[in-house]
Amino acid sequence: MESIEPTEYLSQRDSKLAILIKNVGKYVVEREDEDPFESLIRSIISQQLSGRVARLISDRFKNYYGDTQLKPIQIIDTPNDDLRKIGLSYKKISYIKDLSQRIYEKKINFMQLSALSDNEIVNELIKIKGIGQWTAEMFLIFHLKREDVLPTKDLGIRKAMKILYKLDELPSPSDMLEISSSWRPHRSVASWYLWKSLTNIDRYINNLFTSNI
Repeated sequence: MESIEPTEYLSQRDSKLAILIKNVGKYVVEREDEDPFESLIRSIISQQLSGRVARLISDRFKNYYGDTQLKPIQIIDTPNDDLRKIGLSYKKISYIKDLSQRIYEKKINFMQLSALSDNEIVNELIKIKGIGQWTAEMFLIFHLKREDVLPTKDLGIRKAMKILYKLDELPSPSDMLEISSSWRPHRSVASWYLWKSLTNIDRYINNLFTSNI
């Protein structure tokens, strides 16, 4: 059976999403090839921050430790005041240090983790202080490159779905799962388009509302 590109598949399954895909353009996602430890740190830093601010603080964090691969003991030994100057809150510092301590003590095995299912990985990661469902799902999408993840707690995706489907209010997780049921097994790709739509929302609103869909 001939394979079909995810964007073509999604366009065939959802006419509203097809308009969005056409307006956003080619699917080009920056996959994270970095160490899983650094990937989780980046996700923790990004919690409740805009993309621009998250990138700024992540870059400062990376520069603080230089170009070498980051080791848990480096973070454990870093004074909290130094991390505060980078832009991290005390709460996020505690999360990152807890993660570092767990890895240092070999309580987390990333090789074993990557062999698990999406749900199993989420259930394992949320045991770590400061890592919730959203952070675990970002790890699935951008580090493990899982293709069928829909972050139902992501505010950006909820806003984009509200606009795209002309909903009266932000969709609940159950509403989002129902709407996205036809997107399987490419919900990660669909999520990327929903995120991207918010950067040029005025133009997309005009195109969507004037299309016969």
